[in-house]
Amino acid sequence: MSELEPQRVARPESGMATLQYVVATACSLVILVLLVNVVVDLYARGAVRAAIDEAARAGAPIDASASECAARARDVLQHLVGRRIRSGVSITCNERDDARTARADVRLPSGLGVIPDWSFTLTGSAVKERDR
Repeated sequence: MSELEPQRVARPESGMATLQYVVATACSLVILVLLVNVVVDLYARGAVRAAIDEAARAGAPIDASASECAARARDVLQHLVGRRIRSGVSITCNERDDARTARADVRLPSGLGVIPDWSFTLTGSAVKERDR
C-alpha cells in the first residue's frame, strides 16, 4: 500500500441503516395499503350511490314494480364493482306516498384486519308516475 492511498477503517455501525430502512419501508407499505383502501371504499360508495339512483328511476314508471327497481340496482352494481364488494350490499325498494324509494345497506370489508369494516346506508328516491 502506498502512502498516497487512504486507509480504510472498519466501522462497527455500518449495518445499522439496513434495519431502519426495512422498518421505514414496511411502514410506508402499510400506509400505502390504507390509502388504497380509502380510495376503493370511496369508489364503491359512489358506485352504490349510482346504482341506488338508477334503481329509483327504474322504479318510477307507473307500471314498474319493486322487483324491477332492485334488479336494476343489482345490474348497475354488477357492471361497476366486483363480487367481493357486491356481496356486502343489500338493496331494497319500496313505494312510499308518491315516490319509489331504493335503499342500500352496505358493509365494505377493510384491506387490513386491524381496521374495522365500513358500514353505511344510502337512500335514493324518484317521484312515481301517476295515471291521470
